Amino acid sequence: MKKFTGTGVALVTPFKADGAIDYPALESVIEHVILGNVDYLVVQGTTGESATLSEEEKMDVLSFTIKINRSRVPIVYGLGGNNTAGILSAIDNIDFSEIAAVLSVSPYYNKPSQSGIIAHYTALADKCPVPVILYNVPGRTMSNLSANTTLELAKHKNIIGIKEASGDLEQCMRIANGKPDDFLLISGDDMITTPMRSIGAEGVISVIANAYPEIMGAIIHGNGEYSKKGTFSLLDINPLMYEESNPVGVKCLMEHLGICEGNVRLPLLKASEELKSRIKSAAGKINTNQFYSPHLE
Repeated sequence: MKKFTGTGVALVTPFKADGAIDYPALESVIEHVILGNVDYLVVQGTTGESATLSEEEKMDVLSFTIKINRSRVPIVYGLGGNNTAGILSAIDNIDFSEIAAVLSVSPYYNKPSQSGIIAHYTALADKCPVPVILYNVPGRTMSNLSANTTLELAKHKNIIGIKEASGDLEQCMRIANGKPDDFLLISGDDMITTPMRSIGAEGVISVIANAYPEIMGAIIHGNGEYSKKGTFSLLDINPLMYEESNPVGVKCLMEHLGICEGNVRLPLLKASEELKSRIKSAAGKINTNQFYSPHLE
């Protein structure tokens, strides 16, 4: 699964002012990140506002991304939720021919036990025709996928890795220490990707790579000093990405950079004028030219 050891970008879904999907802008986003040398695309994750897209819209975004990508980089599709039967049913309606793997968030809201989480993912992995990447983000799901649970699921032949966004480095170390050699530990938090690399993480699924793919390339592919340099360059701007919820911040940044508009769908709102001003100021301090080669060692 070496195709997932680099920078994955959790693609935003650009919207027009009326809330309709802005497909020309989505094409611009895809071209921007591929030109920035990301290693794969993640379609319809949290950053893509999957919670407010209809099933038809999700399929349309996936089909459009496949068309624009032209097989240049692998595509991972977000397929998760808190209704196991619903997810299994959805698998029957998806064409997986251009999908390299699925990213599946741990069930949210109903707060299952660890045994319930194992049963949920086992059912998904048993049926899914492509590999499954677990996604642990307790800040959103209110249910942590423990290290022991991850290691138990890592035994499944169709579960190939985990996007770890718990922010708990000790938990990540326990996964790194006990996982099979071919099971991928993927950072789900841009700012701790460098320390996660030091304990065995092999990739990142990034939010800010929508705006700065070159910097995330430096962080995940560069040597220690280059990786730190990339991380430190984001210290001021990265917290602003989440201050009014994701993807409000990164879309505001992308609007400032001329990549797409900053529109989001309710219940999210566009960045406030105060946040917009601070993002613009922080962005002005970032020089992407110093990260000219994202695969520099």
